[in-house]
Amino acid sequence: MPIPVIDFSKLNGEERAMTMVQIAKGCEEWGFFQLVNHGISVDLLERVKKVSTECYKIEREEEFFKNSTPVKRLKELIDKKSGDKLENVDWEDVFLISDDYEWPQKTQGFRPWGGETMMEYRSELKKLTEKVMEVMDENLGIPKGYIKKVLNGGEGEKAFFGTKVSHYPACPHPEMVTGLRAHTDAGGVVLLFQDDEVDGLEILKDGKWIDVQPIANSIVINTGDQIEVLSNGRYKSVWHRVNAKSNGTRRSIASFYNPSYNATIAPAAELFEKEIESVNHLRYPKFVFGDYMSIYTEQKFLPKEPRFQAVRAV
Repeated sequence: MPIPVIDFSKLNGEERAMTMVQIAKGCEEWGFFQLVNHGISVDLLERVKKVSTECYKIEREEEFFKNSTPVKRLKELIDKKSGDKLENVDWEDVFLISDDYEWPQKTQGFRPWGGETMMEYRSELKKLTEKVMEVMDENLGIPKGYIKKVLNGGEGEKAFFGTKVSHYPACPHPEMVTGLRAHTDAGGVVLLFQDDEVDGLEILKDGKWIDVQPIANSIVINTGDQIEVLSNGRYKSVWHRVNAKSNGTRRSIASFYNPSYNATIAPAAELFEKEIESVNHLRYPKFVFGDYMSIYTEQKFLPKEPRFQAVRAV
């Protein structure tokens, strides 16, 4: 059962209504869907692939296999011959880039000046994120720009837009370690440019793990915990994981449009008012995102619902 694949360009034509329904179902029933014809050029995406792979090869691969914690712990476990699986660690090389973080310096394309590949990509992706959020606004029946305004903590550009560049190296014993442990994403909207050759990403749907099928040059959208709260549970943040693989290195570039740490998050008033007569009309507390993150960092890989119960209401 493949996750939904949606032609985003059809929002601008005669099939707009059908496309809006497809996106609504993607958010409500799956929490994950893929966009094709999303407006980001194939040329740019190919350049992103190239510089990301070069960055890993030049700056990170040797260090991962020589000194990283997962490699050392896997070797220790193999030597024990216990048959156990490695716990509490991910078979992942990862670094974060944003406007405020220093980027890797050896690989052309990651240097922080205008016109370079990753800056151009992040700029285009942020525009796409804001278009997707406006579609969510419309489908939820809330004012245009509502989600963006909440995540920014009001007017202005105070939301955090970060990009996590991950590689999951070919693993000699994939049965003994997880690429990335199962979790939901803490923030707002996530846009993933995943490897189109090496699979491994799965989501939990109706109690079963389902592959997020690789599609060349697609962008995978998933909704984070804060979108679940803003929609009063209509949209769900979904459990997902990455399996370690032996057949190649998986590239994964995930960009997060997350709330400002000072942003106040709560179900949208319009949705609350529509459901006022429902027994379960208000399913989530009102809280400050920074308080939620304090809990999430300790409980990322634990059940989701206790996070909402534990966060301090305002």
